[in-house]
Amino acid sequence: MDAELRDAVDSLLSHHLGTTFRTDAVQSLGGGSINAASIVSDGLHRFFLKTNQSTQRALFTAEADGLAAIAATGTLRTPQVIGLVETSTTAGLVLEAIKAFRPDAAAWRQLGRQLAALHDVAQPAFGFPQDNFIGTSIQRNSPSADWATFFRDQRLRFQFELAQQQGIGLRNVEPLLDAVPTLLAGYAVIPSLLHGDLWSGNVIFDETGQPVLIDPACYCGDAEADLAFSEFFGGFAPPFYHAYFAARPPAPGYQRRRTLYNLYHCVNHANLFGGSYRAQAQQMIDGLLRECT
Repeated sequence: MDAELRDAVDSLLSHHLGTTFRTDAVQSLGGGSINAASIVSDGLHRFFLKTNQSTQRALFTAEADGLAAIAATGTLRTPQVIGLVETSTTAGLVLEAIKAFRPDAAAWRQLGRQLAALHDVAQPAFGFPQDNFIGTSIQRNSPSADWATFFRDQRLRFQFELAQQQGIGLRNVEPLLDAVPTLLAGYAVIPSLLHGDLWSGNVIFDETGQPVLIDPACYCGDAEADLAFSEFFGGFAPPFYHAYFAARPPAPGYQRRRTLYNLYHCVNHANLFGGSYRAQAQQMIDGLLRECT
């Protein structure tokens, strides 16, 4: 940590604590593919710090907004947002530091119940007050009263256009977009606040077993979109699903919608990381179109 960033962090944390904070230890953390992460300490207090280039400040503003939106529902714990820091070269977000523990079955059930409670909180429309990010990709969130239109245009179409710009060849994109209303026909969706990036790496459990959501990409959409992505990479224990579906039973057709919703994430991963995601996305497109014939 350079001196300018250290001064900015110390100033923010001194104001937060109401007493002088001077960083005397910085522990770098691994695992992040986008931002650098560390624990900063003055020997008495510990905080979590994420940093990136100053040009990426909007990533942290969006993350703070998403954490605040989830916390405001009173359903699920999120790390307390301490504040943003910025220097001539670096932007950062300071959060409460939460030590992660291995969850047991009861902790997974609690996550299922609490996520269902989050999704039960009524929302006025699909979208979000501002655009944000899914990874480093922009996530468009202009409010809409129609879920099929919102998901088609602001989720799939936007990612397909990015793929085209990057030369990622995907076939039958327009037929798939045309088929979205058919794939969602007869399914009534009430807007729910979503975490938006709900894979197992974005859930931790504290020493009491309480789940904590991190790194959101929030918007209001179909609650099933969170459930769908939780299955994309795996890692969520069966008690989580048992508890969630006991509170919010799945509607007929969930498995087809799961593929549709995860197509968004798969194309985004193809745009960000390449590799086998392109072939996986094509298989999903082809499978969805077969279901429409």
